[in-house]
Amino acid sequence: MDPVAEKSPFALPNIRLFVALRIFFNTRFYYPVFTILFLDFGLSIEQFALLNTVWAATIVLAEVPSGALADIIGRKRLLVATSVLMILEMTLICFVPLGNISLIFWVFLVNRVLSGLAEAMASGADEALAYDTLVERGMADEWSRVLDIQMRMQSAGFVVTMTIGALVYDPAIVNRVLELFGSSATVTQQVSMRFPLYLTLGLAFMALMATLSMTEPLVDGQDRSRSGSTGEMIGRALRLTWQAGCWIFRTPFALAVILFGMTFDHTLRMLVTMTSQYYRLISLPEASFGLIGSAIGILGLVIPRIARAMTRHWMPTRNLAVLAVISLAGLWGLTGFYPYVGLLPMVLVFVGLMLTSFFTSHYLNRITSSGHRATVLSFKGLSFNLAYGMIGLLYAGLMRHLRAEQGEMHPSWTTQAVENQAFRESISWFPWYTLVIFASVLLFCLRIRRYLAARKECG
Repeated sequence: MDPVAEKSPFALPNIRLFVALRIFFNTRFYYPVFTILFLDFGLSIEQFALLNTVWAATIVLAEVPSGALADIIGRKRLLVATSVLMILEMTLICFVPLGNISLIFWVFLVNRVLSGLAEAMASGADEALAYDTLVERGMADEWSRVLDIQMRMQSAGFVVTMTIGALVYDPAIVNRVLELFGSSATVTQQVSMRFPLYLTLGLAFMALMATLSMTEPLVDGQDRSRSGSTGEMIGRALRLTWQAGCWIFRTPFALAVILFGMTFDHTLRMLVTMTSQYYRLISLPEASFGLIGSAIGILGLVIPRIARAMTRHWMPTRNLAVLAVISLAGLWGLTGFYPYVGLLPMVLVFVGLMLTSFFTSHYLNRITSSGHRATVLSFKGLSFNLAYGMIGLLYAGLMRHLRAEQGEMHPSWTTQAVENQAFRESISWFPWYTLVIFASVLLFCLRIRRYLAARKECG
């Protein structure tokens, strides 16, 4: 290690590349038109739901094994593979021909599998590489500063990509721009809908360049660029996964961080995916949705700085209490569906989600050893995505029940009116559901802590 550590963690190439990778990989131009993109290719709502179920299932199955693999063969190798998968997944839907719905569905199915694998492989490995780079230089205490800048830069990236992605998707706007440049050419929706995909494919190549430029840090003399037979690597991966899982359950603080993070992440994330329907029902014009998304992105420039200060000056229990108050206030505020001002509780939901992401990353990296850091972070990703998948199934069942109930109560209503009322009723379940899960996790963590303390005294 250099005897004189750099004053700024951003003087380290790996840290700059980590921030760049987060931007290139996560801020995709097609996000503001995600749902309608699938539909404009000719897929149905049912097919869209099935494809995203496949995506979530792929992440759940690959999350922990990929983390263990990163700890064995090296984080850089796995991140390079992640970037290659991103290029493949985007190339498929960039150039799939239109007209054959069966072909389009299977291409999108492969796209969702590759996307899920890429998400699972990136989860944990990028953080582990960046954090170990700081450890190598004796700068581990700077991790909260890195997270602060990374989240703010990523939020700025979201503002840019969401704005540009929505604009280039609209053929009317693209044709107007062409006219301004004196071109007589025109594009249709079938042409312009691929523009956000082309731009995202460009980001995928930039992500590959970033990962290829990274270097594998050495911590305590460990070299993770090891090789061996397939059987040996699988055996090491299984052992490391088991060891990391045992360590989590033997470490009350790590278990609490994952469980409390899971509690708020899956609930708040579920609501974030339904923002457009909520905005419609609080009388916000659809033209404002893109502007709201960009404003939320700007908010992301501020929240990480606040979260960093909270981790430096407050105890984890106090930060958990603040997170719980903000999240529950947002959830209960949503149930009112107040015209226009109902946007404020949705802002609290986004703030809660940002704080959850920052806190879980900060505290887990601080207490986890380098040898199984990526594996432990993958356990976190597994629990978050598993909970998200489960609440999705529960919510689908709840909506089916409420839709039937409202249809019986109001037989003269239109299908859309019944759907809207069922949605309003469904939102009222979220704060109570979150409160029950939070109380259950709190009691469980207290019991585990007492049990381990008792064992320690007896042993």
